[in-house]
Amino acid sequence: MRRAVCPGSFDPIHNGHLEVIARAAGLFDEVIVAVSTNYAKKYMFSLGDRLDMARETLASLKGIVVEPVGDGLLAEYCRQRGVSAIVKGLRSSSDFDYELPMATMNRQLSGVETVFLPAEAHYLHLSSTLIKEVAGLGGSVSDYVPRSVHKRLLAGGSAPDQPPRG
Repeated sequence: MRRAVCPGSFDPIHNGHLEVIARAAGLFDEVIVAVSTNYAKKYMFSLGDRLDMARETLASLKGIVVEPVGDGLLAEYCRQRGVSAIVKGLRSSSDFDYELPMATMNRQLSGVETVFLPAEAHYLHLSSTLIKEVAGLGGSVSDYVPRSVHKRLLAGGSAPDQPPRG
């Protein structure tokens, strides 16, 4: 079985994420959408809500599993699950410059390859940070996120459930 992982914090998951995940599902037998937590980040949505949003929006796609990454290295997570590839969407050359060293390190640590998928042109400007900012200032983001995510954005998110790491 060819298994890949699409990692991310997905705070919130948006249509650009969904497009890359759907394309990955066409390339691999199983795609694990691995929802991560970076304890240095401040999240709008709790881990539980981010998992729920991903599961709700990806339920119609076959071969998709959504689960938390947990603590530790992504390379180790991939090794434990028999993942052969990490799939990352790229919007620009700055994304590539950011992702390339991590891809190289993950390959050296575990042998897992990284597959880069260029974003569709109409999603090049999307980021979870920008979506949260626009929504928070009263702008419409309904064209950029699934309906269930939009409702949660309008409600203002949820309190993070991750304790500070220390």
